[in-house]
Amino acid sequence: MKVKAIIAILLACLAVTALHATDDIVRADYRVVPLPVVNGIKSADFSLSGQCLVNYPMGNRNMERNAQFLSQYIEEITGMHLSIRPVINTQEGKGNITLALDPKISNDEGYEMLVTPRGVTIKGKTAAGVFYGIQVLRQSIPIGNAAVVYLPAAQVSSDPRFSYRGMHLDCVRHFFPVSTVKHYIDMMALHGMNRLHWHLTDDQGWRIEIKKHPRLTEVGGWRKGTILGHNSPVNDGIRYGGYYTQDEIRDIIRYAADRYITIIPEVDMPGHMVAAMSAYPELGCTGGPYEVWCMWGVTDDILCVGKDQTLRFVKDILDEVVALFPGEYIHIGGDESPRVRWQECPRCQQRIHDLGLKAHDKQSAEALLQGWFTTQVQQYLSQHGRRIIGWDELLGCDVDTTATIMSWTGAEPGARGAMLGHDVIMTPNTPLYFDHYQTKSTWNEPMAFGGCATLKMVYDFEPIAGNLPADKRHHILGAQGNVWTEYITCEPQIDYQVLPRMAALSEVLWLDPANKDYSDFKARLTHLAEIYKFYHWTYRAKSLVMENEDKAQ
Repeated sequence: MKVKAIIAILLACLAVTALHATDDIVRADYRVVPLPVVNGIKSADFSLSGQCLVNYPMGNRNMERNAQFLSQYIEEITGMHLSIRPVINTQEGKGNITLALDPKISNDEGYEMLVTPRGVTIKGKTAAGVFYGIQVLRQSIPIGNAAVVYLPAAQVSSDPRFSYRGMHLDCVRHFFPVSTVKHYIDMMALHGMNRLHWHLTDDQGWRIEIKKHPRLTEVGGWRKGTILGHNSPVNDGIRYGGYYTQDEIRDIIRYAADRYITIIPEVDMPGHMVAAMSAYPELGCTGGPYEVWCMWGVTDDILCVGKDQTLRFVKDILDEVVALFPGEYIHIGGDESPRVRWQECPRCQQRIHDLGLKAHDKQSAEALLQGWFTTQVQQYLSQHGRRIIGWDELLGCDVDTTATIMSWTGAEPGARGAMLGHDVIMTPNTPLYFDHYQTKSTWNEPMAFGGCATLKMVYDFEPIAGNLPADKRHHILGAQGNVWTEYITCEPQIDYQVLPRMAALSEVLWLDPANKDYSDFKARLTHLAEIYKFYHWTYRAKSLVMENEDKAQ
């Protein structure tokens, strides 16, 4: 009997030890990216197990989808399956996770999460806010199969500092399948980003189906080959291209909207239009012939805006773009448009004469002609309830202040645009072009465009210039990380260029500058990197550990 009693005691001790070991392993940590405000509560933990339910307001489709996402995330990370349940009264959440809407929350995308021994409540003013709260819970849970996850009692909350939190993806220079675009959207969702700037047309290819002008994709969607290296004389000679059908685009738009991400399409004009002109050479000043470009850079061949048919063509395209994309903005480019052809084109010069455009100290007549063309597009889209975004070169074209400016050549044009009354999105090429190298020591890095934007450079970026007057600061809507793909050919390389720099930009856009701490951010990146690995997302691991790169500015 004594031996049996001793064995029973030993087994009981082992069970207690195992319980405490499990508790150490599967305890949540709310210090995630972007960092929320965490106020601890002196109370016992909440025990999250497979017996818990995810409650959501009955009849609310968006909240039902949020509940499905949360259940999916928890099952992926822990192996626990939580059923979802519609409820009439979201106060009935004992022992469960409850998703709720709360009009008292001030920010449309803000969230509050309350964890007590009785349950977890995630609230937002909108369903989008609830979704961002869900991402916090998702990131906070340790990865690995578990029967129970202990959630410390706490109040967790955050409001995004900026309403525009963007990422850009160029699918022209290299074309990526629908699955890659969705994968990119998934990465954005984890990081609390809400705008995808989708670059769909350029000199090297036309990637969006336009039913009224099918040659845009039949001819403009394909090039004869691709230059190897940085515009070397070597072309691989392999026909390259592809495009998205309108059905595929609708599918991607729905996928993004389910994750509270709005897609902004970019159709460049009047420059970066060689792919279109190769299909319809009459759109150019010389009449061609033109070929889809096989190299990178800027060409002198742009749309002839002296021809009425060019304007009709542009409106045809915009009609189908507007019908596809429900968001407020259409990006029309406007950058890198050399006007040398216009200087020599009788039709463009006649247009300048007819409009009475006169050169002056700051602007040529051809620059004013681009301003006139942009205004025609602006007014046409306004009739459809849309607004334009254009690159900061538009500031030199006398465009109306209803045009939103995307500041890429530096931070100064953005501040200048805000002073003039334009809304502005900050995306200066240094440090927010994520196709740039992440270190000055590039010998062991995949080929990139050039330049250097380290993780710390991104983290230290401030979208609002210190000398911008207080009454103009509201014009800075936010910022965006850009990914141009001249030298990016596959999904893992996209990931590598973006991660973890997207995480740094996320904190720039969510946190007040006073609450940012780079050392603390680097510490929190460790767990975020585990999530990257779990989902098989390629990321630059060196950025997490190489402190000397933080000084490579």
